[in-house]
Amino acid sequence: MDQPIRVNSEIGRLRTVLLHRPGEELENLTPEYLTDLLFDDIPYLEQAQAEHDAFAQVLRDNGVEVLYLDQLAAESLWSDELREQFVDDMLKASKLGSHRAFEALRHYLLAMPSLEMVRKIMAGVRKDEVILPPEHQDQLHDMICDRSHQYPFYLSPMPNLYFTRDPAASIGNGLTVNKMHWPARRRESLFMRYIIDHHPRFAGKQVPVWYNRDRKFSMEGGDELVLNKHTLAIGISERTTAEAIETLATNLFAGSDFTKVIAIQIPKSHAFMHLDTVFTMIDHDTFTIHPEIRDHGGKINCFILDKVEGKKYPQITKQTDLEQVLADALELPAVRLIECGGGDSIAAAREQWNDGSNTLAIAPGVVVTYDRNYVTNQKLREAGITVIEVSGAELGRGRGGPRCMSMPLVREEI
Repeated sequence: MDQPIRVNSEIGRLRTVLLHRPGEELENLTPEYLTDLLFDDIPYLEQAQAEHDAFAQVLRDNGVEVLYLDQLAAESLWSDELREQFVDDMLKASKLGSHRAFEALRHYLLAMPSLEMVRKIMAGVRKDEVILPPEHQDQLHDMICDRSHQYPFYLSPMPNLYFTRDPAASIGNGLTVNKMHWPARRRESLFMRYIIDHHPRFAGKQVPVWYNRDRKFSMEGGDELVLNKHTLAIGISERTTAEAIETLATNLFAGSDFTKVIAIQIPKSHAFMHLDTVFTMIDHDTFTIHPEIRDHGGKINCFILDKVEGKKYPQITKQTDLEQVLADALELPAVRLIECGGGDSIAAAREQWNDGSNTLAIAPGVVVTYDRNYVTNQKLREAGITVIEVSGAELGRGRGGPRCMSMPLVREEI
């Protein structure tokens, strides 16, 4: 496989996807720490896994190869040296580089087989799981800092991992390995960094990284939409900055066939955390959209970054007519925008909260959605879209839908 990543659209038939089946990290959520870990509620793990398994089976039934994050990460750690470096990097990224628990945690994790170790790092390590040597107990920092002393984890859980779209995202034959906005998610992209560098499927294949996790400014994959092989749409959002977008555009223009980046400014809020929670592409000329991201005149700020031959940096212009921007980029006379909730203000707000706009296209005009968003799903069907529904009663508690839960690696060309 010369190009293990090939994604030149949002709608080309999906052939290979990366998922993460929710694990014990969800059972390490408690009400006291929900906000820190970016959750509003605690999903029931057994049901969440059943829903996720059904989602994965729908993909397989439609000819998609399903890969799992934990398995790829474990297969990337094929030597003792890599295992040790991975654990050290994870502990340092967890701010344990100078903590006295570092060596005890290191020893505890490295004693496990690789897959078990990866899953434990994902799930988090509780303080009652690791016994520190006597000389490392009763640390002054813990004794004078009540919250630190009460916090039950040495290594915090990563409950957001089942949203595999965000830590890394495929663009063309490369990807972004993202600098996540919130500290609770910063470690997640380290898994993909090891997979790209060391897994036999990717290592040595010269996979370009358009934006790396060591950059200063944050970027997340839920904001990245590949419209065609020349055009990327990206949200200026709560979690993706304008500075990161300019850097990404500069790198894409220098090393790929992409010539245009459309940066769409959306409200910075928990409800609208990424562009794909309010806007997705589902057919050659059709998009879903949450009406509340546009002003009362139907306008929204779109900044067009165009490649200029002979110049390092892009030319930037501003437009506010989203339909015209999309039609121009796709070289179409017009595009269709299907509103979440059918345009009804209450249905739109309710179904957007439950990821009614977070559709995963698995082929042109064929999408996977949550069944609970019945108003939006009916509007999609009336527009000629094939809708495959899956249950998301528990998965949706993490505020993400089918697109959030999937990282396409290979799509057919359109």
